[in-house]
Amino acid sequence: MKDAATIQEFISYLKFEKHFSDYTSRCYGTDLEQYVAHLQNHAQSAENASQTESGDHGGTATAVQTEQKVDQMLLAADVNSIRGYMVSLNEHQYSKSTLARKLATLRSFYKFLVKRHYLANNPVSTIKTPKQEKKLPKFLEYEQIQKLLDTPPADSWLGARDRAMLETMYSTGMRVSELVALNLDDVDFLSEVLHIRGKGKKERICPIGSRALQAIQHYLEYRNRRMECDPSFDSKVLFANKHGKRLSTRSVRRKMDKYLIEAGLDPAISPHTLRHSFATHMLNNGADLRSVQELLGHQSLSTTQIYTHVTTSRMKEQYHNAHPRETITG
Repeated sequence: MKDAATIQEFISYLKFEKHFSDYTSRCYGTDLEQYVAHLQNHAQSAENASQTESGDHGGTATAVQTEQKVDQMLLAADVNSIRGYMVSLNEHQYSKSTLARKLATLRSFYKFLVKRHYLANNPVSTIKTPKQEKKLPKFLEYEQIQKLLDTPPADSWLGARDRAMLETMYSTGMRVSELVALNLDDVDFLSEVLHIRGKGKKERICPIGSRALQAIQHYLEYRNRRMECDPSFDSKVLFANKHGKRLSTRSVRRKMDKYLIEAGLDPAISPHTLRHSFATHMLNNGADLRSVQELLGHQSLSTTQIYTHVTTSRMKEQYHNAHPRETITG
């Protein structure tokens, strides 16, 4: 991708102007690499066909890729190029949600190129996003949540840390990326709130429950003792790894996988399920949708509304259990 200056400029724009995380920026880059590979393969196939028709077998199969710069290919792509790419993805049986994400990447990329005056028009603007299958987010029941939260041992510094992390995620509904970004001074014990840096570096203040605060305080006793013995320990980081550095999102997922197995719960459950559980339980207990939206850091209320379908489905299930002879439609 070294020749694709426009892609590098786009990734820099995402990082430094839109304040996207490194992980999100890399995902955009990966999608664009796949798109470029498709354009190159398509161009090479066209070149090979042209050589066959003209009787030229001079071994220039790779000439397209060396002579036609990636940037030129990207700027020359039209709506048919985009549609051909989407057809190719569909033939490889990508899910509708993945197709939608990859198309959104191209839409953002070409919108950026128009904004920077590389192009006059966005070739993706007339292509509709594939209709998504409505999947209700999975969540854990209260008993399952409690079983998971009680699994990490509280008598060691890593166990106390893991319990505090799980309690914090469930108590606030925060994302894993937001959890690992927490610093010690983001916790306001007096006001019982967390200062959270969300997507696009947007900050929000979220209440945190007493159980989670107690778990954090218990973990800090271990953490502070360990920090005194390790001069390289990063003192500003809240949740540190065994080396005293900031935890990665992957480490949090690995830890949760371990405790799910120990608790006898479905190992396919992800840390994001705690976020879904938080939102669902909040609505089940009478919280209004707008408040849950703010707590989750959703930009659009429509994103939060999916949880109303969960609570409605739950309510119908409870109704059927209590009134097995009745039927509710819709």
